[in-house]
Amino acid sequence: MSSVTWQGVYPAATTQFKDDQSLDLAATAGHVKALIDAGVHGLVMLGTVGENTALEPEEKRAVLKATVEAAAGRVPVLTGVAECSTAQACRYAEDAKKLGVDGLMVLPAMVYKSDGRETMAHFRAVARATDLPVMCYNNPVSYGVDITPQMFADLADEPTLVAIKESSDDVRRLTDLANACGERYVLFCGVDDLIVESVLLGVTGWVAGLVNAFPAESVRLFELARAGRWEEAKALYRWFMPLLHLDCHVKLVHYIKLAQSMAGLGSETLRAPRLALEGEERERIMATIQAGLDARPRLAAE
Repeated sequence: MSSVTWQGVYPAATTQFKDDQSLDLAATAGHVKALIDAGVHGLVMLGTVGENTALEPEEKRAVLKATVEAAAGRVPVLTGVAECSTAQACRYAEDAKKLGVDGLMVLPAMVYKSDGRETMAHFRAVARATDLPVMCYNNPVSYGVDITPQMFADLADEPTLVAIKESSDDVRRLTDLANACGERYVLFCGVDDLIVESVLLGVTGWVAGLVNAFPAESVRLFELARAGRWEEAKALYRWFMPLLHLDCHVKLVHYIKLAQSMAGLGSETLRAPRLALEGEERERIMATIQAGLDARPRLAAE
């Protein structure tokens, strides 16, 4: 049904803009190629970090088309589905399939905070809109809607719901999901600064944010953890942690794009209502990023 392998590091890739905030498809495609060259295992376009809700419908589709062309089948391409209504989400899923996307990362409908029954109905409808495999994105911290382990157990009869991006910020959820659902779903970590703990608890993949600025280090950290090389993973994690914390803030997109720019991998330009950081906050975040760059470990080839 799909070429998605559901393992490894899947960047929640940024969407690149020109200085006037217009879409920069060439730069976005260039960033995608750089991530693939660094060894990532898949791509998630138009998630939170990709500023999904700040793009016009036709812009989203243009990003997907450019990404599929840039990836050229080297890694699977997923798209975030973050629409305001279930009908819009279903139409978008259908268009994504036509554009050659390999899978979907579905969020609850935006703006309105649905209850449990409504949330499950939304996911069922989007899952049935195409035969593409779906990663369910659970992030109650950011979106105010929690898909509980029991809800996932109830959704287990939908064959295209195959993976969970767990971003509740509670690593205990991974064990609760395994207890409630067995091995029915593939589990992904969606919180950068919980990745090593999450691998220990059974995730096979990581939808990562700071990978946009530090792709080689992200891939190495994940591979060390998956191989059980805990002392090496711990050393790399301790260097990385101040940077990974930047993924867990309401301004994660600002911080990740600034890091990406400072690392020479893209522009920090955001689309309004997000504005460039300034003042004390900018100086503080830049200092954190620069400290990470200055102490960046030399990764030996393996």
